Amino acid sequence: MFMQVRTRDFIYTTDGMYFASTNYIHPEDRYISFLRYIPDENGDREKDGIKYRKVGSEEAYSYLRENYPDYLYFCDVTNVEMMGVPLDKVERVIKPENRLLGLKKTFESGGEVKNPEIISKLMDVCDFFHYIAGIDYEDMGISGSILPGLQKDDVSDLDYVIYGLDNHRKAIEAFKKHRNEEVYIEEVDKHITLNGITDDYWDFVYNKRMSDSSLTPEEFKWYENRKANRGTIDGTLFDILATKGYEEIEGTWGDTVYEPQGIAKIECDIVSALGAFDNPSLYTIENVEILEGVEKDLKEVVSFTHTYAGEVVDGEHVIAKGKVEKVITEGKEDYFRLVVGTTREAIDEYLKLKIPPA
Repeated sequence: MFMQVRTRDFIYTTDGMYFASTNYIHPEDRYISFLRYIPDENGDREKDGIKYRKVGSEEAYSYLRENYPDYLYFCDVTNVEMMGVPLDKVERVIKPENRLLGLKKTFESGGEVKNPEIISKLMDVCDFFHYIAGIDYEDMGISGSILPGLQKDDVSDLDYVIYGLDNHRKAIEAFKKHRNEEVYIEEVDKHITLNGITDDYWDFVYNKRMSDSSLTPEEFKWYENRKANRGTIDGTLFDILATKGYEEIEGTWGDTVYEPQGIAKIECDIVSALGAFDNPSLYTIENVEILEGVEKDLKEVVSFTHTYAGEVVDGEHVIAKGKVEKVITEGKEDYFRLVVGTTREAIDEYLKLKIPPA
C-alpha cells in the first residue's frame, strides 16, 4: 500500500535494512531513499537482539549491488542509478513526528526510554521551540539514529526536524536571538540554555560534515556560526533540520526530468536564498561565469547535502562546483541548474563565498 513518505522518514525493509527517505515525491512502485543501517553480527548498535552498523555512500551501493540488487534501479527522472525501496519490500515507515510524540508521551509519564539523559535534552529542545518560537509539538520530529531506535549509548548528536519552512525560519530566529542565553519557561518550570557549538565539538562536527578540503576548519566554523542551524544543549550537539509540511509538497513523480550534462565550476551572484534550508537547498543565481567544465546558462544552484544548506545569502558573490543538470518540466521552458552534493560526502562539490570570510 502506497503512503505519503517525506524527506527524513525512515523505512524498515522486509530484508532487515533501514533506509532514509531522500524525497518528497516518489514513483508508483518504490520510495526513493538511501541505505543507512544494515544487519551485522559485529555491528556497534543493537535493537531487538539484532546488531546493526551504519554504512556510507560507496559501501551502500556496493552492498546492495552484491546482496539486494532489486533496491537499485536506473531512474528515468534523474537519468542515474538510484536507490529505492520497492513497495513490496516495505515492512514499515517510521515517521520523525510520530517518534518524537511517542518519546515525549513515554518520557513525561515516567515510562522507560533508551538513553533517558539524551531524551531529556531532546524534550528541552522541543519545549524551547514550542514556547519560545511558537511551534506546535506536532510540527517537530526526531530523525537520525534515534528515529529507528538504533542510537548508541554515547549519542553524539540529535537530528531535530522542524516541519514547515516558515516554522523552520521561526526556529532559526529564536535560536539566534537566545543562543548562549538561559531562558525560563514558566509553563513547564524549566531553565533551558541552547548554546552554539563549543570549542570541544568543532573538530567532531567538521570531520562529520567535511570529507575533503573544500572548506577549511576556520571557514566551516564561520559559516556554521552564521547559519545558526546547529548548536549544543548540555554538551550534546543538535541540528535544526527543515522538512516541508504536507501542504507544501507539490508535483508528481515524473512531471520533471533531469538530464546530467557534466561537471562545472562557476562564479555567480545569489539572487534569492529563500529555499536555502529546504531539501534540496535552493539558490537562484545570476551573472554566471563558467570557470571550468560544461558551458550552460545556469539559473540555480541546489544542494542535496546538509553541509551547504543556508550557506550563503541574498546578494553574495559565490563560487560553486557540482554536476550540471538540464531540468525538463512539461509545459514549462527547460533550464539548467548546478547540483552540489550528488553523494552524501559531496567530494569536490561545494558552494561558498568567492572571497573567504575573514
